[in-house]
Amino acid sequence: MAQIGRRGLLTGGSALLALAACGNGVGGNRAAQIDARVDATRDYLFNRYPGTRDLSEKAYGVLYMPLVTEAGFGIGGAYGQGALRINGVTVDYYSATRASFGLQIGAQQYAHALFFMTDKAMSDFRRSDGWAGGADLRYATPETGASIGKDTTELDPVIPFIFGQQGLIAGATLSGVKYSRIIP
Repeated sequence: MAQIGRRGLLTGGSALLALAACGNGVGGNRAAQIDARVDATRDYLFNRYPGTRDLSEKAYGVLYMPLVTEAGFGIGGAYGQGALRINGVTVDYYSATRASFGLQIGAQQYAHALFFMTDKAMSDFRRSDGWAGGADLRYATPETGASIGKDTTELDPVIPFIFGQQGLIAGATLSGVKYSRIIP
């Protein structure tokens, strides 16, 4: 049985992180391209899951991440870019990154939106020097998407909604994802 040395592991991990960045605008951080992707993602979300439109109207802001690419083979990574919108207007651009290590193999892409339901949650996010999604987030799923606007209370400060998963990694989670402001 062949053993993988540290150099092989680091090379493989670097290759996976590069793969995770594919198709996410790395090297071409143009605001117009990100905004176009966000518009398409928002329209898809509202048309496919009508309750999310009501939720966005109640939210203080929504961070749309149109495409996050994740890949892993022991060492994994994920990357995506998106925009924070307040009252439908882009106010900032963000990247989402994650590194992981453990029993994993495969790749997937997905989109997600973070609905900031309190002014404090929105302010904390915008003031932070990199905000990390944690295990305490209450998830909305596509199965509840049609009625999410009616079922959600303002007691949940941030509601993530993951949708459009494609690929071969089981599940998508935002735990450990770090969001950082970028200048496109």
